[in-house]
Amino acid sequence: MAERQWKGATYGNGWMHRNLIRILRFTDVRLLYLIADIFVVPFCVLFNHSRKTAYSFYRNRLHYSVPKSLWMVYRNHCLFSQVVIDRFAMYAGKSFDVSTVGTDHFKELATREEGFVMLSSHIGNYEIAGYSLNSERKVIHPIVYSFEKESVMRGRNSLFHLTNVSMITLKADMSHLFEIDEALCRGDIISFPTDRHMEEGRCLTLAFLGAEAKFPQGPFSVAAMRGVDVLAVNVMKEGLRKYRIYVTPLPYDKEASRKEQMNQLAAGYVAELEKRVRQYPQQWYNFYDFWA
Repeated sequence: MAERQWKGATYGNGWMHRNLIRILRFTDVRLLYLIADIFVVPFCVLFNHSRKTAYSFYRNRLHYSVPKSLWMVYRNHCLFSQVVIDRFAMYAGKSFDVSTVGTDHFKELATREEGFVMLSSHIGNYEIAGYSLNSERKVIHPIVYSFEKESVMRGRNSLFHLTNVSMITLKADMSHLFEIDEALCRGDIISFPTDRHMEEGRCLTLAFLGAEAKFPQGPFSVAAMRGVDVLAVNVMKEGLRKYRIYVTPLPYDKEASRKEQMNQLAAGYVAELEKRVRQYPQQWYNFYDFWA
């Protein structure tokens, strides 16, 4: 099997993660931001392949000038380091100022008996939605990859159990499909990452930022098969300690054919994703050739 372009795991090992959490219990995140901006980010920009894919994104997809593209590569890496620090800061017990646009859409669906699907992307810091956008009546099941580090999974579990969130891990034997179906039958919420796929997975090809890109078919197929409502949820960093959650409904014709339903959902999702990427261009965190 060909090597995956994206590994599905947070950088670093368990020892690094545990010590970062310990440090953050007693340290202002702004100090770590500064250290990362001065020492870590320049090293990554100079020696990591991510600089090439990031530069190509700003130059070829957003059509920025050469100087602006170079600056955006640096700022993109700075903000990504802040997002990673913020994630571990949450594990260490710190909190952030989070506001929500479109929260009524979530609250209204959460009152119904039927389950629904939320679609997310690797822009901003979606994980914060799991600690901020929750329901007392319904369990939210984020779909997570089995490649993730134990320290990250432990940090998530320590917070998720307080907010009625229960993760479903993708498994090689595909048993996660039964867990997803059972959760929707119970009226729960399934949260899918929708902008990354494995080489062996089925994909839909759509125009995104001026070129064709592949998106995993699974999330759209699950929603169409069950005929459930779908929300796009993006969590964007607005300041040093501030985030904003955007909740956007994705309407589709539930009487159409399964294929047409999937296409409608995928088109609506990609349009919303492109809108948020253009609104927050520094917060695109797919550090590989997304359009390959």
